[in-house]
Amino acid sequence: MRLFRFIPTLTLLACLLVVAGCAAGGDITRPVPATFVAAPQPAHRLVVMLPGRGDSLQSLTDTGIAAIIQQSWPDADVILTGLTMPFYRQGRAAERLHDEVIEPALRPAYRQVWLAGISLGGLGVLLYDQRYPDQIDGLLLLSPYLGDDASQRQIRQAGGLDAWRPGPPQSIGPDTFQHELWRYLKDWAQRPRRTSSTWLAYGADEPFRQPIEMMSPRLPADHVVMLPGKHNWKLWKPAMHVLLERAGSANPLDALPRDSGK
Repeated sequence: MRLFRFIPTLTLLACLLVVAGCAAGGDITRPVPATFVAAPQPAHRLVVMLPGRGDSLQSLTDTGIAAIIQQSWPDADVILTGLTMPFYRQGRAAERLHDEVIEPALRPAYRQVWLAGISLGGLGVLLYDQRYPDQIDGLLLLSPYLGDDASQRQIRQAGGLDAWRPGPPQSIGPDTFQHELWRYLKDWAQRPRRTSSTWLAYGADEPFRQPIEMMSPRLPADHVVMLPGKHNWKLWKPAMHVLLERAGSANPLDALPRDSGK
């Protein structure tokens, strides 16, 4: 299984400083905290959930999101994670998620493995797929945070992602992180297996609506859902229901071939 070169998430520092008000903590000297919620039926899927910028593992658990997932997919084991801000600041969020949560959880019975994330967690989902493009069968993105306006302004001025010319790949650093994230999203045009297995929901009153709508044309139209609401759980709970129903109908078990990354 071929992996892309390591994309060090230490360089998330620039975008993390932009996302103000991130109160959730975490002890990076210990493994990424996680809670396993067993499927009510024999499990054939695994869904790993990444928290938003203000969530801890406990607050994510308290939302009842695992039950929401299993209402639509009763054959899904769910892992809720506490991949919070300190793990991103450390610079190894994707690698630690892979080594400490996803790899140990894999079972032969799982025919699909999905990664879901809210806000900052949506960014974490994209970072994981950028780092490990062959690992995850499907992505569920709820109001993903996609950085600040600097790189987005360049793309808008160019006339959109299709017209934007990012130039040669750059080493990832505080000044280049967001540029390289958008290069990765631009490259989705050459990754139909990834776009056909990615689902996106966001709110009409999102603070991140504009960048999300720069990204969303990369996906099939029926994979993108805009609902009334703002950047909070009043939006994300019904949005998760919608994404799971659509993704489950479009991608029955064994229907998602692994992406070669090409």
